[in-house]
Amino acid sequence: MTPAATPTHQPVVRNADGHPGGHTSGHTSGYTGGQTGATTRLSLGVLSDVLGYHVAQAAVTTVALFDRHIAAPFCLRKVEYSLLLLLQANGPLTPKRLGHALALSAPNLTLLLDRLQERALLRRERSTTDGRSQNIVLTEAGERLARESAAAAAPMEAELGDRLTRAERLMLIELLRKVAGR
Repeated sequence: MTPAATPTHQPVVRNADGHPGGHTSGHTSGYTGGQTGATTRLSLGVLSDVLGYHVAQAAVTTVALFDRHIAAPFCLRKVEYSLLLLLQANGPLTPKRLGHALALSAPNLTLLLDRLQERALLRRERSTTDGRSQNIVLTEAGERLARESAAAAAPMEAELGDRLTRAERLMLIELLRKVAGR
């Protein structure tokens, strides 16, 4: 992490709704066992130290926001959205590079590319430098959908941004890349 991305203050402890004032121990969850008006939180026990549990809990929130802002209005799955934005950012890419970037096997990538090609969002072109390989290229419709869906991500990210400071957000992204091995 670069020194500029290191927070200079203590992170704000947040409750289950993402607002300041949550428990500091990290050993409780917002779930109260269905007891109406219950103030006692469940102990997480060993789950408090299980990274996968916390990643999954964060995914619940981020996936719901993605579904509302991008999936429903643009009929895009997360992997389709990611592929379109990778092509938008990089221009034509080989299937191998796309598969690696998205952590997809060749058969799964082929199915994904076929689905997006059927929607006329991308096309396969022979490489101009190596006639044996193909490049994946966005069509005009694909470029437009990538632009529009990327713009729709701004309010989604703003909702998440209310929960983290800029430094916390940068740190979280860096840590998640590290966990993903990228």
